[in-house]
Amino acid sequence: MAPRFAAASTSAVPLYLIEQDQLQTWLEDQSEPLQAWVAQNGFIAGFGQALLVPGLDGSGPLALAGFGNAAQRARKRFPLAAAAEKLPEASYQLVSGVQNALTLPPAQLESECLGWLLSQYRFTRYKTAKPMAAALLAPEGIDAAAVESLAAAEYLTRDLINTPAADMGPAQLEAAAEALASEFEASIGVISGDDLLDANLPLIHTVGRAAEQAPRLIDMQWGSTGPKLTLVGKGVCFDTGGLNMKPGASMGLMKKDMGGAANVLGLARMIMAAELPLQLRVLIPAVENSVAGNAFRPGDVLPSRRGLTVEVNNTDAEGRLVLADALTLADEGAPDLVISMATLTGAARVAVGPDLAPFYTDFDADAAALSSCAGPQADPVWRMPFHAPYEAMIEPGIADLDNAPSGGFAGSITAALFLRRFAGDSRYMHFDIYGWTPSAAPARPKGGTGQGCRALFAALPELLGL
Repeated sequence: MAPRFAAASTSAVPLYLIEQDQLQTWLEDQSEPLQAWVAQNGFIAGFGQALLVPGLDGSGPLALAGFGNAAQRARKRFPLAAAAEKLPEASYQLVSGVQNALTLPPAQLESECLGWLLSQYRFTRYKTAKPMAAALLAPEGIDAAAVESLAAAEYLTRDLINTPAADMGPAQLEAAAEALASEFEASIGVISGDDLLDANLPLIHTVGRAAEQAPRLIDMQWGSTGPKLTLVGKGVCFDTGGLNMKPGASMGLMKKDMGGAANVLGLARMIMAAELPLQLRVLIPAVENSVAGNAFRPGDVLPSRRGLTVEVNNTDAEGRLVLADALTLADEGAPDLVISMATLTGAARVAVGPDLAPFYTDFDADAAALSSCAGPQADPVWRMPFHAPYEAMIEPGIADLDNAPSGGFAGSITAALFLRRFAGDSRYMHFDIYGWTPSAAPARPKGGTGQGCRALFAALPELLGL
C-alpha cells in the first residue's frame, strides 16, 4: 500500500484542528446545536481526541481533532495522527485560518501530515481482510510529494522488518535492495557464499555459513557527482544466537535483527527520491546466524578484512562481526561520511529504551546538526560517547579484539568502539537502534519502525555541505 494523500473531492469532510485552550473560543463562533453536540460527547480537544459532528441545521458533517496542550505534546508526538486513527473512513480536509481553527507553521503542518500518512500503515501481507483508514487531502502550503516520499520510505522499512524470516532471508533482502535499485536506476552488486572468502570478506562468510541461505554482501551505488555518503546496515535476517543460543523468549523478535539494513534502505530511498546531489553507496552484509555443524564457535579467533583478528567470546555478538568487514570496505572507498545502523545491543535498550535512537560520533558539529533536526522531524535521537578509556575492554590477550567483553558493562559503547576500529580514517557515525515499536503509539503501530532516518535525511545538507 503506497502512502498517498486523498484526491481533491467536494465530499471531503471539513476537519478542524483545535488546541485545548482554544476550544471555548472556537465554540463561541459555532451554533448552539454544535456546541451541545461537543459537550454531550465529552470533546475537550485533548491530545488526539476526535469527534465526528453530523450535519446540524441543514449543514454538512464536520470533524474535530484535538491538538491537546504543550504539556501533552511534550510527552507524545503526532496528535493529528492520533485523531486520524479514531476517525471513520472518509476523506478529510483541514480547515485553517478561519473560525479560530488552528493554523500551524508550514514545517509543523508537514510533520503532522506525515504523521497522518504514517498512521495509515497496515502490514497486510498475511491478512485476507484489508483494513481501511481515514484519508487526508494535502493542505495548501506543504510539499505533498516530499511528505509522501518520506512516508513511502518508512513503509518500506516497516514492511521489511515486519516480514517473518521465512520470507525475508538474505536472498529476499537482496531482492528488496534490487527492487529499490531498479526503481531509482541505481547499480547493485552482490557477493555471496564462498565468493566472500575470495573477496576477502571472511567475517561475513563465517557468521552466515551455517545457514541454508548463503551469506552475502549487497553493494548498491547511486549518483555520480557530489560528496560521497556510504550507509552500512546490519542485515542479520534471523539470529538464533549461534552456538551461544538465545532462549526462546529472546528469539521471538529476531526477524527484526535486519532492522539496520531496513533503515538504511529507507534512508536511501529518501535520498534518491529527493535527488540529493551526492554519491550514495549502501553496503548490507546479509546473513542468518544459525546453528549447524559448521557454525563458528566460542573461542574461535577470526581474521577480518582489516587484518585485525577477533576472538569470539559469544556467537550472539555476531552483528558487529559482519559490520566490521562492511565498514572496512566502506572506508576503502574514501567516503566523506560513513553511517552504520544496526539493531546491535540490548545495552542500548536498557540505556535509552525503544523510542530513542542512540548514536555515536567523534564530531561535535555532526552531533549538533543531527540533534537540531531530530525535534522538527519528530524523530528523537540521543548522542552516546565513544569513550576511549573503555578501549581496553575490547582487547583480549589472545587476539587483537574481543567481540563480547565479559562483565556486561557499557555494552553499547564497547560495541561502538569495536566498530570504530574498522571504520578506519572515515568520518564515522554509528546508530544502535531498536527498530521496533513494542506498543502502539500515534503514527507508530506495534511492529517494525524507522529510527533516526528522517533526522539524518534532514541533516544531510549540513553534514555534507549540499
